[in-house]
Amino acid sequence: MNCIYIPFAAIAAAFTLGACAQLGMGQPEDAARPVASSAAAGHMAAPGLPAATPVDVAALPADPVLTSAPPPARTANTQAALDTTTAAQRKQAAAPVAAASKSLGTTIASLGSPTEPGFWLKTPLVKSETKGRVTNKANGKSSAVTLIPIAGPATGGSRLSLPAMRLIGASLTELTELDVTLGG
Repeated sequence: MNCIYIPFAAIAAAFTLGACAQLGMGQPEDAARPVASSAAAGHMAAPGLPAATPVDVAALPADPVLTSAPPPARTANTQAALDTTTAAQRKQAAAPVAAASKSLGTTIASLGSPTEPGFWLKTPLVKSETKGRVTNKANGKSSAVTLIPIAGPATGGSRLSLPAMRLIGASLTELTELDVTLGG
C-alpha cells in the first residue's frame, strides 16, 4: 500500500513547486540589479528604428499609471481576476505612439508573475527603469509598459506582465517574440 502513496506525494510536490515558479515565488529580486544596456552589448535594433542609447533610456522616466493597479485578491485564480488594471489603464497602454521610438531590441518573453499588477516587462535590455512599448511580432499588437531591469545578457529572455500579455494577444503558456522600444 505504501508504494501507491509515494508517487502521489512526488506528483503533488512537483505541482506545488511548479505553481510557485509561475507565481514568481522563490525567485530572486531581480529588479534591483543593474545590467548593461542593449546598445552597449551590441544587441540588434528593431528594423527601421534607431537604436536607443543609455542616455535615451535615462531621459525617459517610467509612467506610474501603468504600474499602479492594486494586487489581485489572494483567491484570484482566473486571468480576469488576476488582471486588476482598469479600463482606463488598458486604454492608455493600447494607445498608439505619436512619435517614432528608439529600439532597444528584440526579446523572447514568458509570462511574469501574475500576482504583480500593472503593465511591465522585466528585461535585460535596460539597466534602469524606464517607459517603453512592446510589440508582439506575431500579430503587431502593442502595449505601453514600464521596462524593469533584470540581470542577464541582452540576448536573455524577459518576463511580461499578465495584463500586457492579454493586451497584445500573446499566449500565456508559450514564449512570445517582442520588439521593445523606448516611449509609450
